Order: sequence, then structure tokens, then C-alpha cells
Amino acid sequence: MDWLKKILFLAFVSSLFITCSEDAPAPKPVQKVVSAPFTPVAKPVFSPDSAYEYIARQVEFGPRVAGMASHAACAKYLTSKMKSFGWEVQIQKTTVTAFDGNKLPIQNIISSFNPGNPERILLFAHWDTRPFADRDDKDQSKPILGANDGASGVGVLMELARLIGLDSLKPTIGIDIIFFDAEDYGQPSGLMKGQNGDTWCLGSQYWSKNLHQENYTARYGILLDMVGAKDAVFPREAGSIRYNAKLVDQVWYFAKKLGYGKYFINEVTRGGITDDHVPVSENAGIPSIDIIHYHPFKRDFGHFHHRHSDNMEIIDKSTLSAVGITMLEVIYREK
Repeated sequence: MDWLKKILFLAFVSSLFITCSEDAPAPKPVQKVVSAPFTPVAKPVFSPDSAYEYIARQVEFGPRVAGMASHAACAKYLTSKMKSFGWEVQIQKTTVTAFDGNKLPIQNIISSFNPGNPERILLFAHWDTRPFADRDDKDQSKPILGANDGASGVGVLMELARLIGLDSLKPTIGIDIIFFDAEDYGQPSGLMKGQNGDTWCLGSQYWSKNLHQENYTARYGILLDMVGAKDAVFPREAGSIRYNAKLVDQVWYFAKKLGYGKYFINEVTRGGITDDHVPVSENAGIPSIDIIHYHPFKRDFGHFHHRHSDNMEIIDKSTLSAVGITMLEVIYREK
């Protein structure tokens, strides 16, 4: 399509997600965490092989765009696996309208551990994939596989769910894991005048205004987005610092002490990133942070971002381990 070809140049010079305005509120200074000598908490052993297989299985379905048969098939797989881990699962179905007028039948997949405990934390990722490769130089009108952008965050959370549900060592906190739909069906850069952040994160926008449980709340939320690529870096995202600076400090501190400082870098993004943590924080009132692959100096999400090269070839088990083990450290310290 001619309009998609015209997008390519603009997509290279401006990020699809990040809003980098000079007038954006300055993030709070990075706070130093003062504590006793660090001792890792007792926790299950994270398996990067297992997380990798969960990612590969999603990719095998093909692109997961709402309305496609592969999308419906993957939803059944994710639901079945989470139930097999011993989690209570409910599906929030609705229809949303995309930027191009398409009506999207979406499914937010919500899983709960220790549902009777009112003290809860929320972990989430998006499971859909980009409906077009608008940053690629070929086949721009075709949807992408989204091994990193979508499947990686889900894969890590599935491995966490398996360990929490089936390992003998149980956390005491209540936990909810949500796989949000239609995060990546946002307006392509340059298609319309200006950028509208509301065209992204359609699943989490809907959930945050229509909670799956009356008066639902959680201490905090953590979003995993694009967490599986080789040599990934996760800067401190400016919006996350505004929403929950203390949690950002804790997560990055744990990661460094566990030996993953090369992934969880201390650089702060220049502006906030439009992602699922925004509606969760602003609409649902759950102060959430975003662990997301982003190069703050290149101001880019990676050479594979919104391209067909976002496939299993870029997924790295070392990166999955860094994120998964750090997340377990956070979870198993909760009381």
C-alpha cells in the first residue's frame, strides 16, 4: 500500500511509542537505595529454556492480531497453560475500535494466584502483535511475528506462573498476571497529523476502566515489554519514575546486585513511553513501572522493532534469565 511505504522514512526518525517533549515533566533524580549487605532471597530456579519454549510456541501460531484465527488459537493455548499451572483464569472479552476504524474482538487473559489474599501485586505484558511491519523495507502491510514485541514478556511471565503455581516454595502475596490484548494496534507514525497515544494499548485501556473484579487494586504493577532480545538494555523509564520511583529503584538495585547491571542500566529515558503501564497507573490507580528494551542514546527500540526480523533468531536466553530472576527476587521478597 502506498500509504504504508510513505510511513517508513518518518518511522526511522521518530519513535512510534515514545513521547520526547522538551516540556515533559523532568523525572525525579535516581534515588540511592541504602541497605544492609545484599543477600538474595530464597526463590525457585528460573528456567530460561522453559521461557524460550513458551515464546516459541506463541510464535508458531503466527501473528497474533485480533480477528485472525492464529490470535484465537493462541488465546486458547495461553488460557490452558495458565490453568495447568494451578492459576484461576478468566477472560475479559470486548470489541474495541482501532485508529483505522476496524472493530477488534479482543481478549484480556487474567490469571490469579492466591485469589483470597487482598494484598496483591500485578504483573502484565501484551500478547498481541503488530498488524503491519511499518518500519520494514518490505512486506510492510503484513503482520509481524513479534517474538520479542509481545511474546517475550508473556513467555517470562508464564515461566514465573509455572514456578509460583507448581514449585513447593510459594510466595505469600496474592498475584495477578494479565496478558493484555491490542497493545500494538496503534497509529503508524506519519499516517495522520500528530500522534495520538490513545490509539495504543487498547486492551489495557479497556481493562483499566472495566476492572475484572469490583474495587480491584494492587500494591503496584510491573510491565514486561520486549524483554528477550540479545544484548537488551532496560533504562529507567521516565513515566515509571513518576508513577513509582521507589519500585524502579528497588528493581534496578536487585538486578545490579544479582549481576544484571548491564541489562538494567541507570540511564533515564528523555520522555515517558506510551505503554500498558500508563492506563494501569492513571486509570486503575495502580502505580506501575515498565521494564522495556529501549536504547536511550539511539532513541530506538532495536533494529528489529516493528519489522519482520522480530522472530526467534533475536531471542536470547541470557536476557530472559536476567529479567526472570530479577522478577523472582522482587516477588519473593513481598510479605
